[in-house]
Amino acid sequence: MPPRLSPLDASFLYLEQPTTPMHVGAVSIFERPPSGFDYDTLVGLIEQRIALVPRYRQKVRHVPANLARPVWVDDVDFDVAYHVRRSALPKPGSDDQLTELVARLMSRPLDPTRPLWEMYLVEGLERGRSAILTKTHQAMVDGISAIDIGQVILDISTPEEDAAAPKGRGGARGPGTHPELWMPRPEPTDVELVMGAVAEAVARPGLVVENAVAAAGDAVATVGKVASGFGQLFSMARTASRRAPGTPLNVDISTQRRFAIARTELEDYRRVRAAHGCTVNDVVLSVVAGALRDWLLSRGEPVRSGSSVRAMVPLSVRGEADVPSTATAGSLGNRVSSFIVDLPVGEPSPVVRLHHVTHAMREHTASAHSVGADTLVRIGGFAPPTLHALGARAASGMSKRIFNLVVTNVPGPQFPLYAAGARMLEMFPVVPLAKGQALAIGLTSYDGGVYYGFNGDRDAMPDVEVLAGLVDEALDELVGTVS
Repeated sequence: MPPRLSPLDASFLYLEQPTTPMHVGAVSIFERPPSGFDYDTLVGLIEQRIALVPRYRQKVRHVPANLARPVWVDDVDFDVAYHVRRSALPKPGSDDQLTELVARLMSRPLDPTRPLWEMYLVEGLERGRSAILTKTHQAMVDGISAIDIGQVILDISTPEEDAAAPKGRGGARGPGTHPELWMPRPEPTDVELVMGAVAEAVARPGLVVENAVAAAGDAVATVGKVASGFGQLFSMARTASRRAPGTPLNVDISTQRRFAIARTELEDYRRVRAAHGCTVNDVVLSVVAGALRDWLLSRGEPVRSGSSVRAMVPLSVRGEADVPSTATAGSLGNRVSSFIVDLPVGEPSPVVRLHHVTHAMREHTASAHSVGADTLVRIGGFAPPTLHALGARAASGMSKRIFNLVVTNVPGPQFPLYAAGARMLEMFPVVPLAKGQALAIGLTSYDGGVYYGFNGDRDAMPDVEVLAGLVDEALDELVGTVS
């Protein structure tokens, strides 16, 4: 029988609704190399590398009558040109035009009859740049051997540098220059799927009831029951004693999105960190708190001294037994723990806001072992796309009554990466919205920059660009406290 989806992975299929598609994305900006970078180049690159992510040539098959969880089967009609698509902005394409396109593309659900991913090459950006947008369903990010398609197309050097380098040096992947011959396995028939489910039910009778309950829509309960990898997360959810504060971020959401971006310099966060004895992540959360405060005031919302916005913050962690030096690409596993942090948006002083956040995070992480950027690179190459997806998975399975928004912060490598010789300049995460939550914030540090992606509901967040624009002001406030 083909591999069956884990209970957690299947739950993300059951959780999906028209207003909450369960895919995570990323927008990467590339500089055009002298040799050129076009659609055919990208398709060829995917054909070379897709063997590294075999799940991306598989689709989901449901078992008749939901007798068992769905299975992964090879897509015998797999067409890479269907999944890798081309779009263009009217030259010279601006950031506003790009973010509008991203919002529209991310609003569309993935085709459930095909492998659950898409990639878009967006041409026509100003200054001769291009963008690559990836969409991947959270059911594909299994938390055990998770690698995103956006990771495998990236190298640490250009093809020209590889050719000139001494033997033994190469890019981050090294899959060869020709696509490997792939022979899909035949799809099982409905009868075979039923027979496999019956055999499983005989061995474990309770699975029939569990699968029926999950497929009927009790997916949140299923996630909470089976996600042993996120045990700390759900224990925290059960013990939460206070509901999240009321904010304009928590409303019924639509099927459409808005997307906005912000660019900052990593050195500014490091300066604040050094001056105040905290972590870069503490500074990031303080910047988010400051931007949210100014955004709420711009809307005329009541902001009192004790006002707060509760964020669910997934962090990359490792256990005592983990040995990063021997970890390999694809072994990220469930190294994500999530913490609830009350962002003090009612506090006018940026320094006091930072101290509040630092104290809260120290309490949370006292027993955890945070993974630094260098370790993440050793574990999974260019880890941010996968870790943002794991963070989004954690948020999707948690009660939305106890937090207002998700903030995922994943450190990336501080050196340039390339796709077929095109240098990646920036990378903006697109974190999916949870039911009843109008905003999700993702950010990634890469090659000296810190890049924010704000994914908002189109109706509830018409001013998401205003919030993104306030990030610089909130960071400047903190930098101004450094002597």
